[in-house]
Amino acid sequence: MTAYSPFPTQQPEQIHFHRTELSVILSLYGRMVAAGEWRDYGISALKDVAVFSVFRRTAEHPMYRIEKRPKLRMKQGQYVIIGMDGQILKRGNDLKTVLRVLERKLIRSVD
Repeated sequence: MTAYSPFPTQQPEQIHFHRTELSVILSLYGRMVAAGEWRDYGISALKDVAVFSVFRRTAEHPMYRIEKRPKLRMKQGQYVIIGMDGQILKRGNDLKTVLRVLERKLIRSVD
């Protein structure tokens, strides 16, 4: 028989994006949707990582994954952009700087 504890057991803490981080990401997302580049997104909060996945169409593999890994803050940087093929496009501790690699896709030459 197990003893009753009046205190809830500790659940493993999940990593989440903060409101300010989501604001920056969703601002870029809105511009990319308006440009017709992106159509859907998904957010995952896991034990070691928070993931914002961007899709061109629903029900396919993500075009890009924006990941937050706080444990890498003092090493490679807690934010990383990963392409569809798994290649790391940019890594760092400043989210706005890391997202610039995706903003470049908005800039197109005008004939």
